[in-house]
Amino acid sequence: GDTFAGYMVAGLSQGMTPEDALRLASAAAALKVTRAGTADGADVGGAEGVGAGEVVGAGGDGAASDPVVPLRTVLQWDKDDCAAVGLVKFDLLGLGMLEALHHCIDFVRAAHGIEVDLATIPQDDEVYAMLCRADSVGVFQVESRAQMATLPRLRPRTFYDLVVEVALIRPGPIQGGSVHPYIRRRNGLEPVTYLHPLLEPSLRKTLGVPLFQEQLMQMAIDVAGFSPAEADELRQAMGSKRSQERMERLRARLYDGMAARGVTGEVADRIWEKLAAFASYGFPESHSVSFAYLVYASSWLKRYFPAAFCAALLDAQPMGFYSPHSLTQDARRHGVEVRTPDLAASAAGATLEVDGFPPARSGGPGRAGSRPDEPSRTEPVTSGARTDGRERGEPGPAAGAGAVAGSGTQPERRERPGSVAGSETQPEPGERRGPGRMVGSGTPSRPGPAEGVGAPPETWGSGGPAVRLGLGSVRGIGTPLAERIVAERDAHGPYASPEDLVRRVPGLSTAQVEALATAGAFGCFGLDRRRALWVAGAVAQTGADRLDGIVTGVDAPTLPGLEPGDEARADLWATGVSPEGHPTLFVRDLLDELGVVPSAHLVDRPHGSKVTVAGVVTHRQRPATAGGTTFVNLEDETGLLNIVVSKGCWAHHRRVVRTAPALLVRGRLERVDGVTNVIAERIEALPIRAKVRSRDFR
Repeated sequence: GDTFAGYMVAGLSQGMTPEDALRLASAAAALKVTRAGTADGADVGGAEGVGAGEVVGAGGDGAASDPVVPLRTVLQWDKDDCAAVGLVKFDLLGLGMLEALHHCIDFVRAAHGIEVDLATIPQDDEVYAMLCRADSVGVFQVESRAQMATLPRLRPRTFYDLVVEVALIRPGPIQGGSVHPYIRRRNGLEPVTYLHPLLEPSLRKTLGVPLFQEQLMQMAIDVAGFSPAEADELRQAMGSKRSQERMERLRARLYDGMAARGVTGEVADRIWEKLAAFASYGFPESHSVSFAYLVYASSWLKRYFPAAFCAALLDAQPMGFYSPHSLTQDARRHGVEVRTPDLAASAAGATLEVDGFPPARSGGPGRAGSRPDEPSRTEPVTSGARTDGRERGEPGPAAGAGAVAGSGTQPERRERPGSVAGSETQPEPGERRGPGRMVGSGTPSRPGPAEGVGAPPETWGSGGPAVRLGLGSVRGIGTPLAERIVAERDAHGPYASPEDLVRRVPGLSTAQVEALATAGAFGCFGLDRRRALWVAGAVAQTGADRLDGIVTGVDAPTLPGLEPGDEARADLWATGVSPEGHPTLFVRDLLDELGVVPSAHLVDRPHGSKVTVAGVVTHRQRPATAGGTTFVNLEDETGLLNIVVSKGCWAHHRRVVRTAPALLVRGRLERVDGVTNVIAERIEALPIRAKVRSRDFR
């Protein structure tokens, strides 16, 4: 064959050594790229058998009984070449959320004394209610603008609804026109129909709308008589931009098969269009089930352990859709206290602080933060007597993929975490009733999960752990240096002063000490930020190689303290996170004079009304499927809002929309199926002194 693997096989069949065959195949592939491409790097993706770029793919593992290429561990072959020579290939997908979940479970164990097993977390109506409100900042997959706009319309109430949600907002279903029909059918606004009765078996569970790659294959089997192997070949061909000849052959085979079963004309054409529209970007149902379980697990942790969830996301950065500032603002809106870095209290990464207990860190048992004199106290997610007849610690039925994909049944619904069977029982001395409360003895107890049914979102974190930002979040510090600072403190005791820090941690620069001062990390020494900055400049003169006590200028004169707005700006400069304030909070009086409506109050305004909104830009997006429309996400101190910028409005206000860190927008309020947008008509820059970096066009 005219592929890399084909040249390899041809060379070996002619008696070449593997090394010579490899040279032949490499030379032939390079020649094809040279002929198909141009000197200025034009796309060669249209050349048969040649990819747009022959590069090493990270994350593909090949397995063979013997070395495929002597002295080589990297195969510069594409997936088709690997398949052609019979190699087994595994694609490894690295997800930041898996790291975040690992951190979160560690935090819950350390701060709450509760052991969470992702395989047995209960299905909970409160979690689905949270998702129906699109309260999903930080949640895996469903935190994007498009997903948050879909959640209130789809209103997921079962696990399989999440499977559909994950698959629905993809280029394939969007381009294939599957999104709106599915939602209308899901909500009973449109009857469930099929292009042909033969499609009902494959499309019944998705209400007649194709969503998954497996359905594409089953459709070809049902309406055209494809064998499973032919259906898989169709899937592969439709997912490739390099197989025009193979695609035309399969198309002819599909039409012939449909004609033999009475499927002809416009119906046949529409079936082909449906297949072609989402084949390249369709999501396998098996992947969607796995992703949906991560959606549910992250949602459950956000609902019942919001502080641990926030700290875990901070420790797993960079990842996800939102910046650390937006993540901490969302946590604060859910009742979580967020604290600035502190030289005496912070670890390298984020920690959880519970009164009466050492800081809870993410990591193994040695870093869990339990008191040395305290016995290990890890409870399963359903503490107290179990309601299902099993002994404590005995695994229950998994609430995940297996219970759903095969049988269509839903994972078992159980008591919310931390609930106690028989609520009429009286608490024992020292036993918790509600997050962070103490009963009887007055001794400290670890906080439990957030309250369940009916608890307002702003109370979920109240009384629970506080999130302490890590020293590694400070500008110019980073994780390695932060770990050195913490290791020295843990080994030889707390730092006595900024000078003591500089003497005990060699290599600290003036800029780094000043950044720590700006972040408020020297508050443990009784220094406000202005005085700390004064001292930081002075102690830069010292070091481990200089005599103690010769530094001058460490006694700062009386200086005015920072105003709250200046302190928030200092936080944003130093760590990118302002725990105590949002930039719009400090210009709210001006915004009120201008008639600006806070995002949380838009729910009180009627659909179609003219409104003025303002906020810091968090995202700018222009999806290929949006027809030139740009979506801008703004954030004020009360929440997030979505601005829809038409092509005409973008052309008129392009420079401001692209460059301004904060915007003032006048437009029309649109509210459809619980989703609120502002259709922009006039856009101006909002002058604020604090800068928050946005994530644009990703």
